[in-house]
Amino acid sequence: MEKMTLSEQEIINAICYFHAKFKQVKPTDVEVELMYDDAAGYTAEAYVNGQMEFYNTVNFITAIRLYIEEVVNRDAISARIMLELHEDEGIIAKIEW
Repeated sequence: MEKMTLSEQEIINAICYFHAKFKQVKPTDVEVELMYDDAAGYTAEAYVNGQMEFYNTVNFITAIRLYIEEVVNRDAISARIMLELHEDEGIIAKIEW
């Protein structure tokens, strides 16, 4: 079984890429803030031109899948993605195929 880990910055990049693709802007135009809450789980806020969109855990995973498929050039459908919160590393994604 092959494994890879996305750092917090790579997750931010994934959400920027996803958000930019659907808002038809450049990924560098998107600002993202990642969050974790025991009740809500993993969430993010993406900002473009002063407008904020909320990402729940499902959207979060969807953005990572698109990033895996189009940027990392791997099969995103068969990837098992597990989000983890670490004190030192922040939010990371462990991926297995």
